[in-house]
Amino acid sequence: MMKKSKHPSLSEVAKRAGVGTTTVSRVINGGHRVDPKTLARVLDVIETLGYMPSQAARTLKGDRSGTIGLIVPSIVDPFFSSCAEVVQSIARANDSLLIVATTQNDPHAEVDDLNVLIRHRVDGLIIAPANSQSKQLTDILRRAAVPVVAIDRPLIHLPIPSVVADNFNGAYSATRHLIDHHYKRIVCLTGETTLYSIRERIHGYRKAVESAGLACILDTSIKDYESAKYAIESLFARADPPDAIFTLKNSTTIYAFEALEQLNIPVPDCVALLGYDDFELAATVRPSITVVQQPIEEIGRIAAELLFEQLLSVHRFSWPTGSARPQQVKLATRLIRRRSCGCPQAEAKAERSQQAGQRGSGRVLRSMQER
Repeated sequence: MMKKSKHPSLSEVAKRAGVGTTTVSRVINGGHRVDPKTLARVLDVIETLGYMPSQAARTLKGDRSGTIGLIVPSIVDPFFSSCAEVVQSIARANDSLLIVATTQNDPHAEVDDLNVLIRHRVDGLIIAPANSQSKQLTDILRRAAVPVVAIDRPLIHLPIPSVVADNFNGAYSATRHLIDHHYKRIVCLTGETTLYSIRERIHGYRKAVESAGLACILDTSIKDYESAKYAIESLFARADPPDAIFTLKNSTTIYAFEALEQLNIPVPDCVALLGYDDFELAATVRPSITVVQQPIEEIGRIAAELLFEQLLSVHRFSWPTGSARPQQVKLATRLIRRRSCGCPQAEAKAERSQQAGQRGSGRVLRSMQER
């Protein structure tokens, strides 16, 4: 029976090199105040034995673990996968490993993942909270006492920085665009109304239609393709069917687009379609889909930079005191005009050309439905 291999210890390195463990520690940490010959001998032994310093032991002594945690709803969703890519590149540039956990917007899964990351002593956290007002989440993060940055959705009861898109104005401008096309019955399809981002988008839609003297037609039942198809069938069975649909998530846009196609309701001839969030196939399906585009990579980049600014500060981390408001970075969105809203083909073509190469990375149409 083969004997199980054992990692060499610091004391074994010291014994083989004929020095004390303190000297080996000095070599590992840069070799300061170590005689050049001794330094060379210890390094040779380290290489021969294949010794690797224990990060766990160093963390227990108060050193940084060299890891940061990212908690997001899903990495299938191109919004969060693109954010993760950017955060990872910045973490790598700062000699840190990124650990990603996904919650599917389940607060219980979020708490479980958070506790695991804290037990692994991550240096800091970036989180898209399932519930922006969760007291349980706030209490856990406060006890953890590590730097935290929120993305996409702020944490209301904790003084931490957040990086979000301007969801209200994005939805308001999109709805105004439909109104400017002279649509009168604009229905808003969505789900997950507990999310901060969705509530802000609903607010923007509602403000736009009400200021134009139009009826607010809001359906918050959408959670999958079947619910989207049922909602659209019900709307078009009415005496006054909608002439425009505004969807508040990329997955909802896809559900609606496929349902309209299945029901033989032509877009935009019978009904216009405008979605919140761009995705890779939005420009290639026919008709191409007009969307509100979020600055995804910029959100991830700024969040990671804010986190490492705190981690690299010479001061020991502590939560802010007093009534100082947390920093919030709110980034503008863009309306990408394509055919589904009824924009002329020439205008849509020019817009696509201008936006070529600027869209965030995405997945195939069906995989998007997992968001």
